[in-house]
Amino acid sequence: MVDILVQTRLKEEPGIILVHVESQASIQRDFAERMFIYFSRLYQEHRCRILPIAVFSYPQKRDDPDYFKLEFPFMPVLDFRFLILELKKHNWRNYIRSNNPAAAALLSKMGYSAKERVQVKLEFLHMLVRMELDPARNTLLTGFFETYLKLNEEEEKQLEAEIGKIDTKEAEKMMEITTSWERKGRVEGRVEGQADLLIRLLKKKFTNVPTEIENQVKALPAEKLQQLAEAIFDLETFEDVKAFL
Repeated sequence: MVDILVQTRLKEEPGIILVHVESQASIQRDFAERMFIYFSRLYQEHRCRILPIAVFSYPQKRDDPDYFKLEFPFMPVLDFRFLILELKKHNWRNYIRSNNPAAAALLSKMGYSAKERVQVKLEFLHMLVRMELDPARNTLLTGFFETYLKLNEEEEKQLEAEIGKIDTKEAEKMMEITTSWERKGRVEGRVEGQADLLIRLLKKKFTNVPTEIENQVKALPAEKLQQLAEAIFDLETFEDVKAFL
């Protein structure tokens, strides 16, 4: 199961090519061999030129091979190669002028020092403001960024101080992006906490609660969770619970 497979063309050339992108966050000894297996099966299926690319998002720099070879003392049989993009080896500052949303999100996995964490977050916000993306995309990118580079309380204060030094309009947009994300996180946190509490109450009342029912409760929107909270003591049988859901 490959991560991403794109059918496209090379400029000024006839015919299609495939680009296979494999994202790898953890070290795997036989990764190069796996890339070859993907390549061979894709070629068997599509019979066209394939460009294999590995994107490494390791937490530290490494020197993994970009090839897979099979040979005998008297003859090489296979010399398979693929492109490597190792994010930690790319300096984040080289991408802050980009208008590519993916580049903005991936700043969080590039090479930066501990002292640069606040500056990386600030430039990330600069990029989002400049690109003028819709709220949904801002939320998606901010969520990815925060997963890999989450500032501590002291760093957040430093960030706020830095935002306070820049143009008022841009600063307002930055704060709007960050507060919107924080608000979303608080709402999701409350909803998740309420769902967990209701599941505990159901278990206390009915002892055995199937996983399917737990998943249904976790999937309920905030409004429905509130309704379940109000109705939970009136639900006398498990059939009542199923009917409510």
